[in-house]
Amino acid sequence: MPIPAKYVHTNLIARDWKRLVRFYTDVFGCKPKDPERDMSGSWLDSVTSLGNAHLTGVHLRLPGYEQDGPTLEIFSYDELVERGMPAANHCGFGHIAFAVDDVDQALQAVIAAGGGVVGKIATTELPGVGVLRVVYARDPEGNIVELQKWS
Repeated sequence: MPIPAKYVHTNLIARDWKRLVRFYTDVFGCKPKDPERDMSGSWLDSVTSLGNAHLTGVHLRLPGYEQDGPTLEIFSYDELVERGMPAANHCGFGHIAFAVDDVDQALQAVIAAGGGVVGKIATTELPGVGVLRVVYARDPEGNIVELQKWS
């Protein structure tokens, strides 16, 4: 039997959290949910299993949700560990997805805001579900963002 739970947020660790916040607010209409975070202390060291952890950032309200809906948490630690560019088939979290009115236009907005492209725009029909127009793009730090429209 599942435990009682409610989805709260997804965390993204950024090299430059302010730049990523601008990207997600400018392109997708996410809205910052105050207050900005500036956190450190023994509690954070305990939770993260890091020594002298210090992070800053903010939560973003996601489009289509009310004030208390799930958020995209964009943080940056003082000490970051780099890894390779995310790929669609890497284990772990793969991408964040946004439903958009026009996939082509949304992809152009992503590119204009400093993002990039992973693959090509594709259209497919999924029986019993509908027609999907979709593309994988990248935010300015390389994280994969899915842009989708169902009809």
